[in-house]
Amino acid sequence: MAADYPDIDIAPFIDHALLNPTATPEQVEQWCAEADRFHFAAVCVYPIYVKQAAELLHGREPQVCTVIGFPTGATTPNVKLYEAQEAVENGAQELDVVINLGWLKTGKTSEVHREIAEICQETGKTVKVILETNLLTNAEKKLAAEISMDAGAALIKTSTGWHGGATVADVTLLKNVVKDTIGIKASGGIRTIGQAFDLIMAGATRLGTSRSVDLIRQRDTLEKGE
Repeated sequence: MAADYPDIDIAPFIDHALLNPTATPEQVEQWCAEADRFHFAAVCVYPIYVKQAAELLHGREPQVCTVIGFPTGATTPNVKLYEAQEAVENGAQELDVVINLGWLKTGKTSEVHREIAEICQETGKTVKVILETNLLTNAEKKLAAEISMDAGAALIKTSTGWHGGATVADVTLLKNVVKDTIGIKASGGIRTIGQAFDLIMAGATRLGTSRSVDLIRQRDTLEKGE
């Protein structure tokens, strides 16, 4: 590994994301095969493809992850809960839930907490709360992280990728809030191995990206000293 980069295997950090609105069953099959081949932490697909991914990855190492209330977070709590429960019934092991940004910004913190806590309690699965950091002030990021942590989330996630991506500054800020209590998923715009390493060193415990295989190739190139 080049001296400028840490000796870290990034594969176990990666959620291999297929969240293009035009995603096809053939792509889901490809993404699952790649996740299995490269030993990624998870494949993240839309709810419509959870059952297919669960069948393809049955008995395999990668987890099946899906998104809830994606990408706006503005659906009602009952709809989010139903979506989460149905996803679990179909085989989802991890749920990336978009926070209700309108509630957060207007001080409805109890409602935000209740929504997240109910999904955590009723599903019993790994819940990652998507904060959409690029739309929040630093104070709101801290508040959202504290609410998510208290509500039972396993991780907080920076972004959907629809409004900009993860930054080292945001991961550092969130790490200062949650310490080692819960994980941090940096997501959106991760295209280079340098970005990936910087985010991990800042405190990210997961990386959400659709360019997972390219990152592995970049890593391999570095290891060969090319």
